[in-house]
Amino acid sequence: MEYRNEQLTEEKVFKDPVHRYVHVRDRVIWDLIGTPEFQRLRRIKQLGTSFYTFHGAEHSRFNHSLGVYEIVRRILENFKEHPDWNEKERLLCLSAGLLHDLGHGPFSHTFEKVFDLDHEDFTREIILGDTNVNTILKRVHPDFPQDVADVIGKTYSNKLVVSLISSQIDADRMDYLQRDAYFTGVSYGHFDMERILRVMRPLDDQVVIKATGMHAVEDYIMSRYQMYWQVYFHPVTRSSEVILTKILHRARYLYENNYDFKLAPSHFESFFKGNPTLKDYLKLDESIVFYYFQIWQEENDPILSDLCDRFVNRHLFKYIEFNPNHQFEQFMELHQLFTEAGIDPDYYLEVDSSSDLPYDFYRPGEDEERLPIHLLMQNDELKELSRHSDIVEAISGKKRTDHKLYFPSDFIEGLSDHSPIKKRILEILEG
Repeated sequence: MEYRNEQLTEEKVFKDPVHRYVHVRDRVIWDLIGTPEFQRLRRIKQLGTSFYTFHGAEHSRFNHSLGVYEIVRRILENFKEHPDWNEKERLLCLSAGLLHDLGHGPFSHTFEKVFDLDHEDFTREIILGDTNVNTILKRVHPDFPQDVADVIGKTYSNKLVVSLISSQIDADRMDYLQRDAYFTGVSYGHFDMERILRVMRPLDDQVVIKATGMHAVEDYIMSRYQMYWQVYFHPVTRSSEVILTKILHRARYLYENNYDFKLAPSHFESFFKGNPTLKDYLKLDESIVFYYFQIWQEENDPILSDLCDRFVNRHLFKYIEFNPNHQFEQFMELHQLFTEAGIDPDYYLEVDSSSDLPYDFYRPGEDEERLPIHLLMQNDELKELSRHSDIVEAISGKKRTDHKLYFPSDFIEGLSDHSPIKKRILEILEG
């Protein structure tokens, strides 16, 4: 039998806390799950440092990737024999859903910002490069790796296929909202996915929602809104991310200035130099990073040692509401006061901003990922969601931004009570 169509002699299942079971029948999917590149995702947490805020948030990119695959599989079961669906695209959709997060590195987005990387570039490299994943995909067809990479990169010619993985209501979001809610223990991320899957329809180059399912979609949009502000942008999580960022910046600074590390940062060298290879990237996971941070607590450099101790043992920075656009002079004064107090502001004073756009309709010239959710009315007319839903209209196009100032309160408390510097710092911070 042709590899593309080969089925396992017996269906494999993964017990899953969100979807109950993840079902695998295709030989290609089973082989992809077994590759070292995919297994590596077990060692990358889905929510980065959120476990410092929500102790249950220890789930991995591996969990999530299987979940996205399962949702895609269920959607395609419902699309079978629909005139607007081409069954030949099935394996492509399943593979793209499974592999969409393959390029995430340790602590994902924080790590990317520090080293100016993009996990999507590495996802593409893994799929197209000299890897086990590429070998399997090429067995399907020589062009198949490129097709999978194009779907994930949102450049594939069939936009309907792309929208299953990447749109404002896609398998990726539907899995991570429910999975992250489950593992963090919050109630915000729950919505009626089964209902949404039942009312999804393929139509030309997009997935549309039957109008009868509008309220389930409203619930999904609001779940996403709540999850961003209650979980993803939680200030305690952001505090741990600030410290993580500062550790990596400090380690790179010391490396560039020929500091003699007790444990040489060999796994980080190519990242510090700005030229990590795919091989270097795949070698680095969160267990490796944590090992370095554990050892670096004993470093002679007081800043690196202190920051690593804070991260490993959860001695996080405190925070206050602080808008840099309106309080720039206060920030500059704090910067000067910290310097005078012997607290390096480059590592111990940080303004962090979070922003989210919960739902938007397409505006010409803007990001195509914001193509709207369309409702399929009873007369077969398409209607953009926010034009029919008062709830969604109320939040459409409204970007919310939040600013916090992070600082080590223990360092400030440690200053002499008679110090005018301490008094002035507290005056500014306490408003």
